[in-house]
Amino acid sequence: MILIINGPNINMLGKRPKDIYGTVSYDELEKIINDYAEKNSLDVKIFQSNSEGEIIDRIQRLDYKALIINPGAYTHYSYAIRDALEIATVPKIEVHLTNILAREDFRHRSVTAACCSGVISGFGFDGYILALNYINKMISK
Repeated sequence: MILIINGPNINMLGKRPKDIYGTVSYDELEKIINDYAEKNSLDVKIFQSNSEGEIIDRIQRLDYKALIINPGAYTHYSYAIRDALEIATVPKIEVHLTNILAREDFRHRSVTAACCSGVISGFGFDGYILALNYINKMISK
């Protein structure tokens, strides 16, 4: 199973600043991911939480073959999520809808990225599809 974790405020897509995040809702993001997974015979589980502790608890279950994570704002300061990611010895991809390097200075640093296999940033919802493609290659070997 491929676990996809979405952090704080991702559930508010469609209500967040539309010039940055667009108009598509979180439900539509889940549908895009699930439709792609079904077409490609991928077993995907999506989890979203605004709580750092819940995200850590979910990572620590270690019941998945690979992980895609959009830590949201926790990207920039959650050493606790970083440490949980370090424990998970599976392929991990960090995804961001926006290009974090083209935004405010505080968003330029990811404390979680060092514990991931790679980072996809700035491709909107397609970032999740790119991550699923990569993960599928990694776990199919």
